[in-house]
Amino acid sequence: MAQFKSSIGTTAPLGASYDGKGVNFALFSAHAEKVELCLFDPSGSEEIERYTITENDNAVWHIYLEGVKPDQVYGYRVYGPYKPEQGLRFNHHKLLIDPYGKKLIGKLIWNKAIFGYDIDSPDKDLSFSTLDSAPYVPKSVVCDGSAFDWSNEKRPHYKFEETVIYETQLRGYTMLHPYVPEAKRGTFAGFNSRSVINYLKWLGITAVEFLPVHAFFGNRHKKGYITDNYWGYESFSFFAPEQSYLAYNSLDEIKDLVKNLHNHGIEVIMDVVYNHTGEGNQLGPTLCYRGIDNSSYYTLNPDNPRYYYDSTGCGASFNLQNPFVLRLVMDSLRYWAEEMHIDGFRFDLAPTLSRLHTNFTRESGFLYAVNQDPVLRRTKMIAESWDVGFGGYQVGAFLPGWAEWNDKYRDNVRRFWKGDQFQTAEMASRLTGSSDVFNYNNRDIWTSVNFVTAHDGFNLNDLVSYNHKHNVANGENNRDGNDSNWSWNSGTEGETDNAVVQENRIARAKAMFATLMLSFGTPMMLAGDEFGHTQMGNNNPYCQDNALTWLTWEGITDFRMEFARDIKQMIKLRKKLKIFERRKFFTGKPFDRSGYKDITWYTEQGREFTSADWHDGERKCLSYCVYTGSKFVMCIFNANFNEVLWKLPVLPEQYAWTLLLNTSSRNSKNIIPGSGATVKVPGWSVLVMEIKK
Repeated sequence: MAQFKSSIGTTAPLGASYDGKGVNFALFSAHAEKVELCLFDPSGSEEIERYTITENDNAVWHIYLEGVKPDQVYGYRVYGPYKPEQGLRFNHHKLLIDPYGKKLIGKLIWNKAIFGYDIDSPDKDLSFSTLDSAPYVPKSVVCDGSAFDWSNEKRPHYKFEETVIYETQLRGYTMLHPYVPEAKRGTFAGFNSRSVINYLKWLGITAVEFLPVHAFFGNRHKKGYITDNYWGYESFSFFAPEQSYLAYNSLDEIKDLVKNLHNHGIEVIMDVVYNHTGEGNQLGPTLCYRGIDNSSYYTLNPDNPRYYYDSTGCGASFNLQNPFVLRLVMDSLRYWAEEMHIDGFRFDLAPTLSRLHTNFTRESGFLYAVNQDPVLRRTKMIAESWDVGFGGYQVGAFLPGWAEWNDKYRDNVRRFWKGDQFQTAEMASRLTGSSDVFNYNNRDIWTSVNFVTAHDGFNLNDLVSYNHKHNVANGENNRDGNDSNWSWNSGTEGETDNAVVQENRIARAKAMFATLMLSFGTPMMLAGDEFGHTQMGNNNPYCQDNALTWLTWEGITDFRMEFARDIKQMIKLRKKLKIFERRKFFTGKPFDRSGYKDITWYTEQGREFTSADWHDGERKCLSYCVYTGSKFVMCIFNANFNEVLWKLPVLPEQYAWTLLLNTSSRNSKNIIPGSGATVKVPGWSVLVMEIKK
């Protein structure tokens, strides 16, 4: 006899919804022939009940079970044809998680039973597996949806032009933190420690951007993989958080962290991966979407539905052209924005989400859905504007209101401070928001998310310490990772005691960070760069869940802490100057009746740039002077090895300049005589001066 009384239930909301008396279960599958709901004991190891769902309205299967309570463990078995050549991969022997499940229990164990096909068969995915996957897969858990106490929360609500983003991996940030209790390290609760929050506030950043925290493939036990997933770009749930990031198995840990960060003036941005899932290609496991309705959830190869269309490089593109799949993504975003109070999202491989019939389009359902959504319109939307599909490089192509990662900025700034030729003209555009890329359709200057380093590629220390990637530990014979790093080791590869080399590295690292803070757009820095964290030349540590990527807090020397203080001062200076809060691009025309332009570019001779100057391939220095009506701000960038004598521009009035920053010296506040004066600009340095009228 069934333990719980069942009834028809409703089609909405999708997922498992507790109403105080029981739970409504609703699951989308357009092509299933039968669906079973399986209930498990609290540990998830033993199945205790199974219910056949008979109601199917408009492709949503639903049932209501009176008496089911929160924390009930469950999963689905979905019946239908297994015809891979037609894009159908139903296999009721595979227990499937709920796409809308808010929490998971149990670890994924790499066993042949998790595959929908017989992996030992020569026919591979055309074969059919009868092995039961239930003992080896995570299960979904019913959540009660109880209200969290958000009272006394103070959400910062920074505008994009006020934002300084700090990108980090949640786990690695605290795994070696001496002031975080060991039981909390690597978790939301660990990041919520007072020492961590106080440090972030001290540094002056306005937003933390976490690498993916959705549940993802963790340990890899597949033959051929010797390392673990670390970054988390293999999500298999868009609602449930990664279990290992919960210290006490409570979703309130996330809310507690977000609330605390907000109350300390810091927003939270999530890196989200909706373009593919951890199920991979046709040879991947069957954990959720593939078994529920493969041809709906994934974009199939139109010429051979056995295979997938893949613009991600990860096996199969998620099919947001299906209205229910688009609804899943939108519901996920709203859940994190409304229930978890997340302030923004960075979309991995965003063009994949915006494809129609495999082609990127600004008229995609996804982009339209986001822009009209009353909840998401209030959040920050950041696109990684490229994928690996045809026409996948779309930097500058997203709609107004979106910010975009600007890899053009990254590469040009690296080349400029490396001392490469023909970089100065492009540098001017990158410093001023990359108007050549983003200044159209009334987009704002903050659209460009400027970064020199990110999780992918060399970090700042390694950018000035290595000429080549050193990814041997990844187990791929150093074939993985980007070969175009635009890095320079200053004469010695890797760690060195050579004082001259070290001095050069520090100078260029400071100069690049200063450039980031003195560029118009939205700056993003990488956690650990401020105190010289190294990954020993590994520019693709996606699989290094160890001391190579974990921030070594106890290894921060006085010298490196001094570097962190300089970084803090640069962030503070950016905020103090106020000029970076402008929204519109520069015109190069007079700002007011005074005749001064809103921005002017000056050479070291104190004259404005000419066409010949812009086309001088040997030129390695430039300066801009911004006029706001009440003050002038001048920034000088010298990527020459030697110092340059710089004549300040001649102004009609004899104003005196105040030196606010000299990256070659911490002694940065003194007065320089007025217009026409000549100053020494050290090699590999940045100077900032100000005149207040």
